[in-house]
Parts: sequence; structure tokens; C-alpha cells
Amino acid sequence: MTFLKDEAWQGRVYSGGWVTPEGGDAAVIEPATGAELGRTGIASPADVARATRLAAAAQPAWAAVPHTERAALLRRAAAIWEANAPEIEQWVIRESGKIVPAAQFETHVSLGEIYEATTLPSRPYGDLLPSEQPRLSFAERVPAGVVGVISPFNFPQILGIRSVAPALALGNAVVLKPDPRTAVCGGVVLARVFEEAGLPDGLLHVLPGGVDAGETLITDPLVRIISFTGSTAAGRRVGELAARHLKRVHLELGGNSALIVLDDVDVARAASAGAWGSFLHQGQICMTTGRHLVHEAVYDDYVAAMADKASHLPVGDPATGQVALGPIIDERQRDKVHALVTASTDAGARLAAGGTYEGLFYQPTVLADVTQETPAYANEVFGPVAPVLRFSTVDEVAAIAASSEYGLSLGILTRDVMRGLDLARRIPSGIVHINDQTVDDEPTVPFGGVLDSGTGTRFGGTANLEAFTETRWVTMQGDITPYPF
Repeated sequence: MTFLKDEAWQGRVYSGGWVTPEGGDAAVIEPATGAELGRTGIASPADVARATRLAAAAQPAWAAVPHTERAALLRRAAAIWEANAPEIEQWVIRESGKIVPAAQFETHVSLGEIYEATTLPSRPYGDLLPSEQPRLSFAERVPAGVVGVISPFNFPQILGIRSVAPALALGNAVVLKPDPRTAVCGGVVLARVFEEAGLPDGLLHVLPGGVDAGETLITDPLVRIISFTGSTAAGRRVGELAARHLKRVHLELGGNSALIVLDDVDVARAASAGAWGSFLHQGQICMTTGRHLVHEAVYDDYVAAMADKASHLPVGDPATGQVALGPIIDERQRDKVHALVTASTDAGARLAAGGTYEGLFYQPTVLADVTQETPAYANEVFGPVAPVLRFSTVDEVAAIAASSEYGLSLGILTRDVMRGLDLARRIPSGIVHINDQTVDDEPTVPFGGVLDSGTGTRFGGTANLEAFTETRWVTMQGDITPYPF
């Protein structure tokens, strides 16, 4: 059987094998051309309910499998992923609109997430605890049961596999609901990898679907943990719904990350970092540099350098040419981006570059002379837009950067790294990069935001142990304790 070229997945979902869902099917669309690449199954609430029952039935036997066997299966999955990386990357390019280097980055990090998960089954899973009674007292981590994962379109593989792989490694079953716009690279790929690796039936279900499928997954009593990545607005609804059903929920949400450019930088290098942070994958990244805070001494030069870069970056179909930016995911997102740009220029911002589009191809855009009230500065754009704001003092920029409701990633560019670190400590953020832009990720690092960017670190290393297990207290003693009644 070939990896993705067979027809088994066309129009189907993965739930105890490739099955035809009650929810029907939908076209897989290439945003760069509008072409239909295939068809994906769409899960209904009934499909989700069936999947959770199968998952709950299969999970106890998987939890009882020796840790060495679970780790071995993950290693097989990693080898399959690596062997099929070129084909996987082509689906990422065509279905999500990524340029080739960004697609290669996604498959690379996703592979790392699987390899990192192989280390989880053999990690210590408990602690001996002191007790005032003559007994053995300890805490142990046990699988949560069924984990629900809801992943978005922008980095569909990384943002799916970073929950799926560790949850499976730790003895859970998983129901994954990928965004239907990236159902193949963010869903079918994961299903095929674990299918070929020999994961027992019922432990992984891949169900692209709409809001109704997501709500069913969140409220289903057989699902004990929800791992959600998406917008802050959607995350609030997910958190509220999960709380009503007493579910643990991990929320990795939006951002409007600041890149602070101090007065001692090499402007050319700073602008290169700023352009990468704002324009990579058309700005459709939660960590995208959404706010450029630039010292007045270098402000004009920085804006000019950013505008020059933006005007020379090629935009087009990443499947047919060497381009720097591909398409926005769909018309709705493109129109949101353009509305924010238009509202910003209407409010007094200066369009230094870009601000136009053809089809779904939006030109990289630089907005100068913005204020904290400028719409494209104050809101998460999720498009290739770089608003640049001027500041005068370190105290001023610390206050400006800290005034955002978001707190995901922060970049500070300066020749004095200790000055940068001191500044970083004044600004709430889950991630900080001194002398780098705001977009970065590795499988071994803690990842998560504060404030409206999420519920803190939920991924990477030890955080995965906490995220996908429950802790229980156990005592043991040689005889029954005598009581006075």
C-alpha cells in the first residue's frame, strides 16, 4: 500500500479503520489554485460519539501494554514519517499554502515531536511520599483515558502531533478533530502513519468536522482531557464548555507578539528578523510578530528596510515556483486581513508597502506611524502585516509591550543581551527570544502563553507528562488499620 496515493482515505474518516461517516464528505481545496485535491470525510456528532465509545473500549488494554512496546511503536511511527517526508511535504505545500522551507520545517518539527514522545513511556511516573502512618505512600501518574485534540489549519501537523504522540505514548486513546481545510496533511497523514506503525484499532480516531463535531467531543463524558489550539475567541468557548462538563482543558490560543528593536541594533539584521517574523507563512502563525516596537533613533531606517524587503518578496503558488509567501488559507481570512489594513490606513497609519492582493495572494504589508489604537496593531491580524510603532525610552516600551491582552512570544533585539533580559522580565510572555524574532518551536521546550494567549505551558518535555496523565495517591500497609469504632 502506498502512503497517501491509495484511495482508502478518500471521502472517509479514520475510526476503527477507514469508514464512511454520517456527516458526508467535502472537497480538499488547494488555496493557491482553487483546485480540488481529493475529498475528505466530515464527521457528524454521531460519528464523534461512536469514536469515543471505541476509544474508551480500546484504551485500558493499551495502558496495560509494557512501556517498551509503546515506545517501540512510536519509533516505528517516526521512521514511517521520515521515510514519507517528501510526499507529506507536498501535501503541506498544496493544502495549506506553505512555501517549501516552511513545509520542511513543519515535517521536521513533527518528526521531532514523535521522537520526543518515545521517551515518555520510560520516564519515572511517580514519587515516594512521606507518611505519618507506618505504610508505603506514593503518587503515581496514570493515563487519563480518552484525550480529545482539536487542531487548526495553520500548522496542522505540528499542532496535532504534539498532543497525539505524547497522549498515545502515555497510554491514552485519542480522538483528533483537525480543521477540515487541512484534513489531509493535518489528519490523514497522522492516521496513515500510526496505521502503518501497527497501532491497535480504536486508539486513534481522525475526524475532520465542524463546530457541532467539536462541541460533541468536548461534552462527551468518555473524553477526559481536551487539547485545543486555535483563536482566543474560540478558546474561550471551548474553556467555558469544558468547565461546565468538568473537563481538563489545555488552551493554546492567539497572540499579538511584540518584537522590540532597541537603539543599538544593526538595522539590516533587525529588519531581516522582523520580516521573517511577520511574513513567514503569510503571517498565519500564533507566534507571528504582530507588533514592531522600534526605538526612535532607528525607526525611519527600520521602516525603510522593512518596506524594501516587503516590496521585493515574491508571492505566488509555492507548488510551482520559488516564492517567499504563498496564499492566505481562504477568502474569509483574506478579507479579515484586508479590512484591518484598510481600517488602519483610514485611521492615519501610513502604508509603507503592500496593502493589496490578487486572489488569495496578499502582498507583504508594512504599516508605519501606527498608534496603540491602530486596528492592525491592536488586534491579531493573522496575515502578512507588520505594524511599526515608535518609542523613546525603555520604560515606555516596557509599558507598551506589557499593555497587550496577549502573552505568547516576545522578541528583543539589542547588542546588550543583559539589557534585553532585564526588559523581558518586565513583560508577561510565555516565550522570550533575545536577538531573535518571535516565531520558533522545538519538541523539547516548554511551549505555551499567558493572559489571553492560553493557559500556560502545556507542551514539551515534562509538561506532556502533566498534560496527559492523572496523578493519584496510593498507600500500602501489611495489615488493616485498627479504628475505635
